[in-house]
Amino acid sequence: MIQKYHLAQINIAKGLSKLDDPVMKGFVDQLDRINALADSSPGFIWRLQTEGGDATSIHAFGDEKIIVNMSVWESFQSLRDYVYSGAHLEALKNKKYWFEKIQGPVLALWWIPAGSIPSVEDGKNALEQLKNFGSTSRAFTFAKPQKVPTENLSNKSLNKSLCMSKT
Repeated sequence: MIQKYHLAQINIAKGLSKLDDPVMKGFVDQLDRINALADSSPGFIWRLQTEGGDATSIHAFGDEKIIVNMSVWESFQSLRDYVYSGAHLEALKNKKYWFEKIQGPVLALWWIPAGSIPSVEDGKNALEQLKNFGSTSRAFTFAKPQKVPTENLSNKSLNKSLCMSKT
């Protein structure tokens, strides 16, 4: 059976300081290892990154202390398995040492047509959708997941563009 949809995710975090500050060293030191773990995890498809191998230099929110992470996974379960186990889970448990609380959603999930790659704008739109409407089929959370769509998604139903075609 051909898979019609994949799961996109965005998460953001606001550092206690800039990444080159010693207070952020514990986070920065494990970034390559955590990214490599994602890259090799079952169900992983894609993650946002620059030529430097991560997305920490992408300042999508007008604040260089806010870092953005985006990725695409084959399924909800494959992303959940990665996020809530092993080294990634340990990093999550320690986020209070590196990041401050942000008002509003810091994570959004949404279904995209298989073969598509979401833009940063798509991710920002998903966070905004979640902030304004809560968990819906357009943007949701791990706590309130949404089923894989049974019909074709259209730009109209996705609140602007949800993803760019992978070409």
